[in-house]
Amino acid sequence: MNFLDWLVVGAYFLLMVYIGWWAKSRIKNASDFFVASGKIPWWLVGISHHMSGYSAAVFVGYAALAYTTGFSLYVWWALSITVACTIGAIWFAPRWPRLRKKLGIISPLEYLSTRFNVATEQLLAWSGALLKVFDVAAKWSASAILLYVFAGIPLGWGILLVGGVTMVYSTIGGIWADVLTDLGQFIIQLVAAIALAVAVMTRLDGVSTPFTMWQELPPEHAQPFNGNLTLWFFLAYIVITTLSYNGGTWNLAMRMISTENGKEARRSMIFSGALYLIWPLVLFFPMWAAPIILPGLEDPEQSYALLTTELLPHGLIGLVLAGMFAHTMAMTSSDSNAIASVVVRDIIPMFRKNRSFLPEKTELWFSRFITFLFISLSMGIALASDSFGGVLGLLILWFGALVGPVAVPMLFGMLPFFRRSGSSAALISTALGLIMFASNRYILDDWIPTLGNNADAFTVATPVLVTIISFTLIGFIKPENTPETDALIDSLSEDDDVPAISPEKETPAS
Repeated sequence: MNFLDWLVVGAYFLLMVYIGWWAKSRIKNASDFFVASGKIPWWLVGISHHMSGYSAAVFVGYAALAYTTGFSLYVWWALSITVACTIGAIWFAPRWPRLRKKLGIISPLEYLSTRFNVATEQLLAWSGALLKVFDVAAKWSASAILLYVFAGIPLGWGILLVGGVTMVYSTIGGIWADVLTDLGQFIIQLVAAIALAVAVMTRLDGVSTPFTMWQELPPEHAQPFNGNLTLWFFLAYIVITTLSYNGGTWNLAMRMISTENGKEARRSMIFSGALYLIWPLVLFFPMWAAPIILPGLEDPEQSYALLTTELLPHGLIGLVLAGMFAHTMAMTSSDSNAIASVVVRDIIPMFRKNRSFLPEKTELWFSRFITFLFISLSMGIALASDSFGGVLGLLILWFGALVGPVAVPMLFGMLPFFRRSGSSAALISTALGLIMFASNRYILDDWIPTLGNNADAFTVATPVLVTIISFTLIGFIKPENTPETDALIDSLSEDDDVPAISPEKETPAS
């Protein structure tokens, strides 16, 4: 890194702050802050949904997988998300804006008090907020690793620097700032990734490199499944990504809620899925070629950063770093806003008289304050990330295994097939999934390694499978659907012309 690189990084940070400040002028209340009152166009939501899958962790943890396992990274990650987006476009995405129009929700969990009961809403709110702390902490850790490689800044100071900048930015502009900075990231990543791909091809065999490089790599690097990234792990992660990318990760649900109607939400999801199918092939190409250019790395997590500093000229190095930081900052900003929406709309009202929402101005102030607190806590977890298995441990074994039990009732509760599953099914199935995760982590931890390459697949899949099976079976054994819940579920199948309910005029269902 030299002066020109830092100039590029600084200029991009200032641009993000400017976007956040500009977006502030569009925010009059909590609905504007969290879901833009349903006014974000489908193509912008699609790009934002796609870019929300990237953070610095992709260029650290996933770069390490690309270095050690090869093409299987694309199959496991990009293809699984493409499948998830396809499923979501059919069943899940269109239902989110319909919920906003029918119930006035601006939090992805608000409808649960109507669909199930307040206890279910509260369980998922508290457990999901805890889960998200680990996910965001992994992204701070990954950013700090990149900053260390590029500039030699110690990891702890890197976490504090990137998290601190995001803390300022994320409390300003709400979801408009998130989606607009995602658009900026998309453009920056497009330029930087193509530049690095061209540099790699210039260093190796030219335009034929994407095809000839596999001859210089271990044979298993060209296989669709390699190492721990087995077929079973791929299938398990299709389930996980379907739940996560369709709303189990709350900030992605909020992007769907921010579209005008179900048709627009479906278009945005199809667009995002198409990008996941195509763009990672360009993005991962330098990572796959890294063992040829940088053989024998002791720490593969540094491979992408080292590749960048060796092959790109100054200025472009700064552009790559700015893009990586921008990914993390915008993603964690949107995550923080999602958590704030749940705390403000689902948790705080439970402690107020008559379970009423906060007054409009107070609600907006608390939205920003909770965002600040959440980022502070996630930074604390990131500083102790080694205790949780490092970046990949936080991303895969903690977030991947926990997202299912929290997401199943929320997403399946919208579908007609699961109409019989009520609050008992939701509460018991979530609890069983969390218990299964704890058992894997602390009781079966000596036995699971005997499964070999399928150990990670077992760890990730069993909690969500236990949740899905129990949620379904309990619904058939003890149906709890009512005419009101049936009517709500049926109303989500098609768009209508009913004006959206103003969230400020509603109170949570008891």
